[in-house]
Amino acid sequence: MLDKKIFIENIKTLFYALIIAIIIRSLLIQPFYIPSSSMEPNLLVGDRLFVTKYSYGYSKHSFPFSPPIFKGRFLDSEPERGDVIVFKTPADNRTDYIKRLIGIPGDSIQFIDGHLYLNNNQIFQSIHKNNDHVYCGSQKLNVNTFDEKLPNGKKYNVSYRIDHSYKNSDKYIVPNNHYFFLGDNRDCSKDSRFLTEVGYVHKDNLVGKARILFFSSNRSKGSMFAIWKWNEILRFNRFFKKID
Repeated sequence: MLDKKIFIENIKTLFYALIIAIIIRSLLIQPFYIPSSSMEPNLLVGDRLFVTKYSYGYSKHSFPFSPPIFKGRFLDSEPERGDVIVFKTPADNRTDYIKRLIGIPGDSIQFIDGHLYLNNNQIFQSIHKNNDHVYCGSQKLNVNTFDEKLPNGKKYNVSYRIDHSYKNSDKYIVPNNHYFFLGDNRDCSKDSRFLTEVGYVHKDNLVGKARILFFSSNRSKGSMFAIWKWNEILRFNRFFKKID
């Protein structure tokens, strides 16, 4: 009888712990892993970060498996240009993407001769590093890295291939209740420029704001079980780094 009571108590404890974990994950904060190089040089493959779920309010995508428990968004607040945001891609409303918010409803965005224009004004860029490099999957790209500054003062690094493979685009007009996102690795990012794959992102698809890196590892250097190689595998300088 005692063993049965202990078993039941353990089940209750696990159940309560699961409920608490779901509440924290859905309403407060959630960890995410960076699987691609589309946000280099700011986010690297192997980075793990915390995303605050409360930053822009809640929709069905705030919860695991996006249950259709309600429509729209509540307790919502507007994101700002330059925020790094996790969202569900409109293509399937299931896959998590992380990109930088560039355009809000009513904005126009266009690339002309390799320069980014917002509402017909060229976005200010200053050179940060010439002959830099970033990755696109396993491919190493030769790039120039710039400090890019949005009209609201938000500043961050972006990389463009030296040969400017992406130079000109049509003009994108952001619809009502939608947002326009770009990756910081401008020549290696599937983002709102690709209308059939990502396109404009509805506000209900926003998951949360990326806040801080808490862990980062370079798996190409070896397994985490190789403790003697942690100085090569772990990027200690990225631990607990604020995301700009």
